[in-house]
Amino acid sequence: MKFAGERRALAAVVFIFYAIAYLGLALSALQPTLGPSFYALGGVYGLAFFSLVAGYFWARWFAIGVGIYGIIVGALAMWQIGAEPLVLFIGGTHLAAVVMLWGEGMSTSFDGKLAWREKFHMDENAVQRLGRSVIRAGVSLPIVLLYALAPKQPAEAVAGAAAFLLAGFGLRALVQMKTWGVIALGASGALMLTMGASHVFASGHNWALFPMLSGALLLSAAAPFVTPMLRFVRTV
Repeated sequence: MKFAGERRALAAVVFIFYAIAYLGLALSALQPTLGPSFYALGGVYGLAFFSLVAGYFWARWFAIGVGIYGIIVGALAMWQIGAEPLVLFIGGTHLAAVVMLWGEGMSTSFDGKLAWREKFHMDENAVQRLGRSVIRAGVSLPIVLLYALAPKQPAEAVAGAAAFLLAGFGLRALVQMKTWGVIALGASGALMLTMGASHVFASGHNWALFPMLSGALLLSAAAPFVTPMLRFVRTV
């Protein structure tokens, strides 16, 4: 597809815009408890921007995941408060970034490179499996960060921090094709699903479904690798 470089640059602009915006919100947060959450979101968008500019093979997948997270936030906000201009802007800019990064034409500068495929001995099916998992983890990571950094009881804070560490390091290990990354993502997903379900039953608040969504996505990110791992264990 034409204009691949221009589309990549425009998508990167969207992510650096939100990185700066969240940094500004963190510095001017009226409620100090929200500061860490805004810093964390700024870091996620900053990583998406930097990885796109650097051309890491996993960057397009991760950025698409973060973009889908923004689309989900916009859709939920529209459902809650209606089609306000700010809500439409948030959803629209994230949708534009995802559309600009989607397609075979954009993959040539990232996951389409042969060097990393040869390094990890990846065929096309393995590449597609890894790509879907990184996208799902990219959608989930901002939600896990928000949940981990939100004010809560000490026991819940420990569980939230564990889910965050497992998701973050698990994603890093996943793109390095390390087995423990799959296990870490699955464990983080199980934690988020459990904590989200307990909040739904305790409070009945619809927003408690958000961490459950991230938990389901993290589990689905790990799931495609379970069968190959078991097959490998049986042959050892």
